[in-house]
Amino acid sequence: MKNHTVPKAPNRRDLMLGAAALAAGGAFTRSKAMAAETSLRTADKTIEDGDLRIATQAFGDRSDPPVLLIMGAMASMLWWPDAFCHRLAARGRHVIRYDNRDTGLSTKYEPGSATYTKDDMARDAVRVLDAYGIAAAHVAGMSLGGMIAQIMASQTPERVASLTLISTTPLNLDGRLPPSTEDYMRHSAKGETIDWTDRGQVIDFVAQDVRMIAGTSHPHDAQAARAFIERDYDRSGGYLSATNHFMLTGGDAVNVSSLKPPLLVIHGTADPLYPIEHGRALAKAAKAERFIELDGGGHEMHEAHWGEIIDAIVKHPAE
Repeated sequence: MKNHTVPKAPNRRDLMLGAAALAAGGAFTRSKAMAAETSLRTADKTIEDGDLRIATQAFGDRSDPPVLLIMGAMASMLWWPDAFCHRLAARGRHVIRYDNRDTGLSTKYEPGSATYTKDDMARDAVRVLDAYGIAAAHVAGMSLGGMIAQIMASQTPERVASLTLISTTPLNLDGRLPPSTEDYMRHSAKGETIDWTDRGQVIDFVAQDVRMIAGTSHPHDAQAARAFIERDYDRSGGYLSATNHFMLTGGDAVNVSSLKPPLLVIHGTADPLYPIEHGRALAKAAKAERFIELDGGGHEMHEAHWGEIIDAIVKHPAE
């Protein structure tokens, strides 16, 4: 892990979200030290707002400083690993994760016809805070969740005590950034040939996706990954509606250089979806207080890096 001053931003190229970028490889890791952590209180809450339903889950003591976790494209809240949430709560944080629209137990929309935008998803994050009676939270977003967090911080900065952006890309930044790796792009293109109503095909493809976005500094546990994907698929009732995430618009009004909340940027050096230059450019443009490069980290939340990530979130912003 490298912790250093923010470097100069490279050029920028518009980069579309890659297909099936589930973005949380650590969700299926087998934690070896859970006994004390899982003794912390966990509570489920479903938020209803008209036809919208948002499934949420909270960890730890409500009197602790709140941390809101926003996950990426096609990924339910389970991709913020249970053990990760318990460990963060054990560090004195009230941790809240939730299912974005079209994932998990939250509202599903007709596939191919999403009637919402990334801006609506940022407002969903505020809805979650409102439902828990929280005026402002420390917000952490990963991949698409990092984009949603940027919009939230831009639209409602008073609700964001601090901002942590993980494995994401800056919105509306002029310049040129490298695209996803050729290997990942070839894999991603195969998503167009998948029958997203076929459980076996989908799980095979997503398992391969998780392997493709994994980092280089740790072994990939294919068996555990597949078991987790099967669990998440069945809980979500499939991933077909979640493909709506790749048609989302929004976030056009965000100016990352004007983001007000204190910013922490974390990015893996081996991320094949958003190469490390994306994190560096974001950190420089938004004047991040701290920028952490995870050596060999992929587009994931692997358990090997939880200690560094949790420690950074807990210590952010600096006193």
